[in-house]
Amino acid sequence: MFTTRMPWCGSVGFPNASSLGILTPGRKKLAGGEASFIQMDDPDHARLRRMLTADFMVKRIEAMRPEIQRLTGDLLDRMTASRTAADLVTEFALPLPSLVIRRLLGVPYEDHDYFQERSRVLLHGGSTAAEVMAAADELVEYLGELAKVKEHAPDDGIISRLMARGELGMPEAASMGRLLLIAGHETTANMTALSVLALLREPDQWTRLQEDPSLVKGAIEELLRYLSIVHQGVARAATEDVTVGGRTIRAGEGVLCSPNTANRDADLVPSGAELDVARDARRPVAFGFGVHQCLGQPLARVELQIALETIIRRLPRLRLDVPFEDIRFRDDMAVYGVYALPVAR
Repeated sequence: MFTTRMPWCGSVGFPNASSLGILTPGRKKLAGGEASFIQMDDPDHARLRRMLTADFMVKRIEAMRPEIQRLTGDLLDRMTASRTAADLVTEFALPLPSLVIRRLLGVPYEDHDYFQERSRVLLHGGSTAAEVMAAADELVEYLGELAKVKEHAPDDGIISRLMARGELGMPEAASMGRLLLIAGHETTANMTALSVLALLREPDQWTRLQEDPSLVKGAIEELLRYLSIVHQGVARAATEDVTVGGRTIRAGEGVLCSPNTANRDADLVPSGAELDVARDARRPVAFGFGVHQCLGQPLARVELQIALETIIRRLPRLRLDVPFEDIRFRDDMAVYGVYALPVAR
């Protein structure tokens, strides 16, 4: 079983990613640009990651629960105020993590359309190299200007604190902000929508959560296992010869790490193709593995727990408002999900 990070896998360069057939022209261009810390190995990776560790510690994220709960309630209030039907993606799943991550970063929410449009270009498999570079440059320029503002008018956001440390230049701080901005809303938004869809397709599982809300926390782990949103594989290069499952991978060869396949490995998860919200699923690799596992996973878990519990409690008769066959999945995006999720109550 491959995970997204093993001691013999290197992050820098992805030398065989192109030969694996997973990089479109747009993604090749982005991969060849300025690297973020998730594309680095130690010691550079550890140095930059440590600058953000305190912002995503479990204790700090748990303290945000009341605020995230308030935002969740406000969005559902607006979504259900005068209608019985809505698109759960645009009216709830996407705005919620966008509101949360922009508050953590110190980014004005009124600019959310700007960064969402550009993040879609960066993540879309059909984007050209020119489109990807334009979107990346525009985001870095925007965040660089914001960093300048924070130097003179600091707040308690991550960008402001990064600048106050004095260890990063504006381009580095802007690049780090771009990574957090995109990763902090696209991933959780799609996981939220997919989770609701999966449960609507399995009404017995929906009912179990209604009858026993204490299952929600564990259900999120099961949904993360069942619905891993990285479906296109994560490219890595072996830094040394290694034998896995009886097969030798030579140093320099490319490997494609598949979290969604690993999360359904029959040797680890009996009946892994089935959704069971009462399953003990504490070992999913949806957030990666090892030193490169997702920094923001405590935040994602809290957002997903609150979102799912609140939807099930407040909208117990929620249903799909279109045939399942009409739902368009994000097969062409780096982050898997649905483009829209029409629901009714």
